[in-house]
Amino acid sequence: MVQILTRKFFEVLFFMLFITFVSFLFVRMAPGDPVLTILNVDELSVSQEQVETLREELGFNKPLLVQYGLWLLKFIQLDFGASYVTRQPVIDMILMGLPATIELAAGALIVMLIVSVPLGSLSALYRDSWIDQVSRVLSIIGAAIPSFWLGLILIDLFGVRFNWLPTMGREGFVSLILPSLTLGLAISSVYVRLLRSSLLDSLSQEFIRAARARGLSERRIFLVHAFRHSLPPVITVFGVSLGSLIGGVVVIEVLFAYPGIGKLVVDAIRQRDYPLIQGYILIMAIIVFVVNTCVDLSYRYLNPEMRLKERRIN
Repeated sequence: MVQILTRKFFEVLFFMLFITFVSFLFVRMAPGDPVLTILNVDELSVSQEQVETLREELGFNKPLLVQYGLWLLKFIQLDFGASYVTRQPVIDMILMGLPATIELAAGALIVMLIVSVPLGSLSALYRDSWIDQVSRVLSIIGAAIPSFWLGLILIDLFGVRFNWLPTMGREGFVSLILPSLTLGLAISSVYVRLLRSSLLDSLSQEFIRAARARGLSERRIFLVHAFRHSLPPVITVFGVSLGSLIGGVVVIEVLFAYPGIGKLVVDAIRQRDYPLIQGYILIMAIIVFVVNTCVDLSYRYLNPEMRLKERRIN
């Protein structure tokens, strides 16, 4: 465990240095001039002297590597800078919108578990039955439908026609239902097929036949042995697809006008608010890295073979 944590520590140092440089470089290479956007040159008459003064104030007159070095020095001090538009600290703006995004992501994961675990399990238990056929058809349809299109259908059905649920804003639990359903159903199809495949592989292993020979009940065999053995591939895919989940959250937040950091960064991109864009990229990168680290560490508890190998090495 100590070796794993030490290796992860050095990995995170390299990862943070790499992601900070790449994000800084790519954001600066994006088309558009933030100085002109801040000064609203399309609506106001601005002199060239005012443009140059603001460009010097923001440090855009310095070489790119110098700008990166100054920004990295502030980042090491946990200073993400201030928004060009609102002049508020970036970290405060992100922390203000982060709870809403976490709520939406958690709601989507709950929907995904409610849908994918029963469907995937039943498909594996009743292979080639009508349940399996229906489950596979639904998973294919779910994979083919874009999340934003599914969101528009749910808005039209439950928000416009029946007027059962709110379609915009964040006003309690009810406003979380439609966006969570949209994102959760969109990602469920992948995990239904993956869980089915992993369970079928687990049920064909020798230890399952040995458990049946010992007279264990089918329920215990499935829940304690087969289901647990099938989890590592599912968790691995979840760690890899976490970036897609975060991207889906951004789309859904914009679609439902949900006040999370996804909608915040879309507005920042439109306004060329570099510090806010970089802060978002770094926070999301850190979240993805932490989740993938937790996934790696969880293998030791979900897969007995890894624990046996570590004992043999030690």
